[in-house]
Amino acid sequence: MKFLMTTGRTIRQGSFVERKNTPVYAEEASTVRMNPVDMLDLLVEDGDPVRVTGPGGSVVMRVAGDPLLPRGIVFACLGPHANAIVDPWTHATGMPDYKTVPVEIEPAEERPPTVAELMGACGGVPYEG
Repeated sequence: MKFLMTTGRTIRQGSFVERKNTPVYAEEASTVRMNPVDMLDLLVEDGDPVRVTGPGGSVVMRVAGDPLLPRGIVFACLGPHANAIVDPWTHATGMPDYKTVPVEIEPAEERPPTVAELMGACGGVPYEG
């Protein structure tokens, strides 16, 4: 199914942004939130893995229902998982487009990659063991 993804910070993720090697940060950064009716259409439940594919790539995340989100809109925290989805092009601003990113979401079988796995895949140095 096609959605528009927006990104930002949650209080929970923001409180752990200086401790990115914690399980809380990893869980929050690897979760995509969507309207529960959209979850029914996708046949997924809270905590199920879903593949999120956008203009910059694809990554598996966990889904969580959020009845405050309108149907067709999903939310992901800023972080390594969102970075794997958005187009890295910055239009000479230094900041990629993190709002209204067209994405396609489908159920997945595999678990979300860890932050270290994502960092390693893009040639970075993992900040967790």
